[in-house]
Amino acid sequence: MTRHLNACLKTQRLACRQSPAPSLSERRALLARLALMTKRHRQAITEAIQADFGKRSDVEIQLADIQPVIEAVRYARRHLWHWMRPWRVSVPWRLLPGRARIVPQPLGVVGIISPWNYPWSLSLLPVVDAFAAGNRVMLKPSEFTPHTSALLDRLVTQYFSPQTLCVIEGDATTGQAFSALPFDHLLFTGSTAVGRQVALAAAQNLTPTTLELGGKSPAFVAGDADFARAAEAIIFGKGMNGGQTCIAPDYVLVESRHIDAFTSALSRAILQQRPSAKDATHPLNEAHRERSDAMLAEARNHGCRIIDHGSHAPALIVDPNHGLAVMREEIFGRCLPVISVKDSDHALAFVAERPQPLAIYVFTYQREQQRQWRRKSQSGALVFNTTLLHHAVPGLPFGGVGASGHGAYHGRHGFNRFSHLRGEFHQPKRSPTTLLYPPYRRWLLKLLRLG
Repeated sequence: MTRHLNACLKTQRLACRQSPAPSLSERRALLARLALMTKRHRQAITEAIQADFGKRSDVEIQLADIQPVIEAVRYARRHLWHWMRPWRVSVPWRLLPGRARIVPQPLGVVGIISPWNYPWSLSLLPVVDAFAAGNRVMLKPSEFTPHTSALLDRLVTQYFSPQTLCVIEGDATTGQAFSALPFDHLLFTGSTAVGRQVALAAAQNLTPTTLELGGKSPAFVAGDADFARAAEAIIFGKGMNGGQTCIAPDYVLVESRHIDAFTSALSRAILQQRPSAKDATHPLNEAHRERSDAMLAEARNHGCRIIDHGSHAPALIVDPNHGLAVMREEIFGRCLPVISVKDSDHALAFVAERPQPLAIYVFTYQREQQRQWRRKSQSGALVFNTTLLHHAVPGLPFGGVGASGHGAYHGRHGFNRFSHLRGEFHQPKRSPTTLLYPPYRRWLLKLLRLG
């Protein structure tokens, strides 16, 4: 496998040397091919993902795996001409009439390690940005979704040359060898534990990394919030993909005097959105199901109040002990702790005492409370009065901070992430800047002191 990996990397490096900066039309053509591949094989993609999960909603696959890729391609193709343009920067008066500008330049070969929870979109969304920036890509999809990974490999072989994009299938050992390759950039999406290993492997080659790691994303519901709408938004975010979403609300903070009213609103939202197992997504495998069930059982054994409408729906755990697994670990399942706090200040303190999350969801219409969360919280994203939908805005950067990762992509931010913004300085033939060269004149030293 190591020989195969090195051969793929060598092939793409040679292609980079032969065509280091693809033109606008070449990049737009590659992007169009990505969208065409996704559109033309919608049914095959849906069947592969359902085979990997056992059962997953067709609508969720369209909303979260297929459509985001098509929309990202459309957005990038529309704006790429502007992203690629060099831009001027001001020059100190002492260096005039010199000119300076910044020119985006492709990095070269980008490695992407994608996760299992959204196996199509989280594999190809980084590819969209890397292609827009003019790079070649090696993609390592998750071994936990073998049907989708095999389909990716087969379709990519049909639509792209190995000099442009290649898929590397394999287990965790292959992933370790992949992350140790000397890429020009490496993007990893997955758990914090594996992210640390990827960062260590990449550091051996000084490979710059983008890590999208997730974490425990909180929601806070203030007293002025519309409880029905807030509950609907939180259950939508938690119910999507069976809770197996890195930006899903992981726990809910509610002002103490409203906790009973809000848990009732959450329960009504569950019955409305998830009345049966018909459209429910299964846990990926038995191990994930057992882990989620163990979290719920531990909370029940500790006497927590639990509102459970069935294994197909989010299960509410009211005021759990902070030492329980459901409060220590990223849940990535159907459990949803609901925790009472005194007010917004206590909610902010609760969040600040824990590692920075990938997203914070705040439900309030009071501008002062919104300003307070902007000033005093730190997270990958801050979202007001909804959940998940910020991920569908192509102009927003998507990424974490601190324990939830580093670096961001999507749209212009992804283009910049996979580009080297090279500085250029042009000095005209006739330029007084030659007076700056040694031997230094007394008037120059005097001028510098005055400056």
